[in-house]
Formats: sequence, structure tokens, C-alpha cells
Amino acid sequence: MSHVTTHVLDSSVGRPAARVAVELQDATGHRIAAGVTDADGRVATLGPDLLAPGPYRLVFATEPYFAASGTPTFYPQVTLDFAVTDESHYHVPLLLSPFAYSTYRGS
Repeated sequence: MSHVTTHVLDSSVGRPAARVAVELQDATGHRIAAGVTDADGRVATLGPDLLAPGPYRLVFATEPYFAASGTPTFYPQVTLDFAVTDESHYHVPLLLSPFAYSTYRGS
């Protein structure tokens, strides 16, 4: 299992957001890994089994996701910065709508 996983839910329609491109980057913006959400809105394998402690970021390509359904969006991408502090699993979900988003540390 990857040290970092994510799950994208489209709260505007009440279902998982499939086919959202996601990048895992280090603090300098260097791409570590990339993936695309599956039908359940998940990217289960995103990056290595273990990351060194430090700052990281997830970048979600939200504009193409909304464009596929003809829905305008205020956020062409969502960038979430977070810190890895230990070897535990980091699940970083994104709750998404065309004009808002929220996140939390999941399990």
C-alpha cells in the first residue's frame, strides 16, 4: 500500500469523482507519483510505500473533471499541502463541488 492515498467525492452530485488526475509532489513541486481516480473516486496506489518526513502536496486536476459534464468550476485545480511526520498511513480525501472544497486527514 502507498504511504499516501486519496479519495475524491463530488458533493454536488453525491457520488465519487471518477477520472480525476492526481499528482503527489514534494515541497519543490517535483512530481513523485501520479494517478487517476477510479470509479469509486480512489487512488489506492499513489507513490512509494514510505516517504521521508517533510512537506508534500497533492494536486487534483478538477477542471477537466467538471468540463467532462459541462459544469463550470471556480477551481481549475485543487492543491492540498500536508506534512508527513511518521511512517503511519496518510489518507487525504477531497470533498469537491464546482465552487467549494474541503479536506481532512482520513484513515
